[in-house]
Amino acid sequence: MSGIAKTSIARKVIMALSGLFLVLFLALHVTINLSSVISPETFNTWSHFMGYNPVVQFLMQPILIAGVIVHFVMGIVLEYQNNKARNVKYVKYKGGANAPWVSRNMIVTGLVVLAFLGLHFYDFWVHEMAYKYVEANPEDPTRYYAETVEKFVPFWRTAIYVVSFVLLSLHLWHGFASSFQSMGINNKYSPAIRNFTRLYAIVVPLLFVFIALYHHLNPITH
Repeated sequence: MSGIAKTSIARKVIMALSGLFLVLFLALHVTINLSSVISPETFNTWSHFMGYNPVVQFLMQPILIAGVIVHFVMGIVLEYQNNKARNVKYVKYKGGANAPWVSRNMIVTGLVVLAFLGLHFYDFWVHEMAYKYVEANPEDPTRYYAETVEKFVPFWRTAIYVVSFVLLSLHLWHGFASSFQSMGINNKYSPAIRNFTRLYAIVVPLLFVFIALYHHLNPITH
């Protein structure tokens, strides 16, 4: 195996591992966010813990940010390499006849999701950093629910979140299953893994959509 091939495989594995790490984070994230619909008090408690626990803030949070960067950088690099390596020019490439739309447009859905993450970081992470370290406000364990619901009051922001989660679902539909293939997992459990990844790709983004719509339709009245 050539050095170029080994490098390409290594990049695919790195992308797969970073993607699986982000999938685990999504599961945790949707669990905490779902509590805002079920119990605002529980949501405040969990959010405060995540916002002030030093392990979360100074270990897990940097790892998460690094995981996002690595995943999308590897995706762009691999997409560039794939385009460069094709023997058939794009104008002659019958993409629809060879692969589903999702697999042919992972870079598109990925970039849109990345843009959405930028909005999400601005809405919550930047606000949180400013609240704690710039404005130096005192701890308030009860503020998170009201702050979260307020973000979904504008229709345009809720619409962006809904569309982004739909595209996230498409991205996960192909990417989650492909992560296991990239790591060489191909055995009798592969059909069950594929079914699980597809179920995850539908249910988790759908829960995020539900949370966004719920808070948009049920704003806090003062």
